[in-house]
This record gives sequence, C-alpha cells and structure tokens, in this order.
Amino acid sequence: MTSDGAGGKFIRKVGPWRVTSERAAFDNPWINLTDHRVIHPDGSPGEYGVVRFKNVAVGVLPVAADGTVPLVGQHRFPLDRYSWELPEGGAPRSEEPLAAAKRELAEETGFTARSWLELGRFDVSNSVTDEIAICYLAWDLTPGEAAPEPSEALRLKTVSFKALLEMVMSGEITDSLTIVMTQTAYIKALRAAAPAPICKLILEACG
Repeated sequence: MTSDGAGGKFIRKVGPWRVTSERAAFDNPWINLTDHRVIHPDGSPGEYGVVRFKNVAVGVLPVAADGTVPLVGQHRFPLDRYSWELPEGGAPRSEEPLAAAKRELAEETGFTARSWLELGRFDVSNSVTDEIAICYLAWDLTPGEAAPEPSEALRLKTVSFKALLEMVMSGEITDSLTIVMTQTAYIKALRAAAPAPICKLILEACG
C-alpha cells in the first residue's frame, strides 16, 4: 500500500486515478470483470469496473476479383438482434493475429486469400474494456467450403463493395469492426495508400 502524502492509501496508480482495492467479480474463458475501488482524479472516492478480454478481436475485409465481398449474418446474443458483418472472430493473445484472421476467413466463408494488408488497430470500447481489434484487407481470393464452429448459426451473402459501403453509411450495418474496415479500406483506396491492385478493385466496384 502506498500513501499519496495526504493520508490517502492506494495500491497503484492508473494515470490520474488511484486504485485502493480490486477484486475479480467474474471470470470465464473469454472475459474477466474486475471491480476497482478508486480515488477519482478530483479526489472523490468511487468504483471502476473493467472488462478484460482474453482474446484479441480480428476482422477481415475480403474483396473478390469482381469487386464483391462476402458478408456473414448471425443473431447476436447480447443485443438480441440480427447482424450482417464482415468475417471476424477472436484470437488468443498467444496467437499471431494474421494467422487467426486467415482461420476466421476460411471457417466463416470458405475463402482463402493470397494477399493481405493490415488495415489498422483500434480500441473497441475503451471506457469499460481493454478489448483491441486488429483488422485486415484480403484479396486474390480462392473459394472453398465454409466450416463454422458448431455453436454458430451463420448465413452468407455476397454484395458489391459499393453496396457494403452504402450499408455502412446508411446505418444498416452497425457492427463496429465492419464499419471501421469498410471506411478505412475505401479511404486507403482513394488515397492510393494500399497496393494498386486492391485500390483498383475497390474504386472500380464503387464506380
């Protein structure tokens, strides 16, 4: 236990917060919920719950030679709502993210890809979780048989990249990874900030 010099005791600091105690409130193979008793930056006491994810989120935007994109449909339990998304899943922190992305693409759509580009990394909901997402663009696709996990009830449909962008911009798609991947890929294509073949595919599909 450390003193702040004014009589306040804390076990560690997190930026301007001082943590006075913490306990694991819940734990399963995917997440841990930790309850922290804290002293806020203004000096008032409070608590801060943090969901720590044991996997890294990975997402893939696969673009076929004709400018089409496979979408995965599934009913999302937390929201009790059906969602159309790009292929995505979780990677154990010990696994190389690109290897996990390749696995998720093959399992959910059957596609494999010869060319890959990391689109970016972002914090999914940084006020209450430490979850990060790593997203990729994939092209030079080869089709195959999908093999989703037994717990997944997935549907597949194919749309043009232009239709995908319209679904994102209209709010029809609300999945954060799909939104980030689609908009980032489009902007990279406009700026020629990706390899020429995939920029051409995206821009021609949007033409």
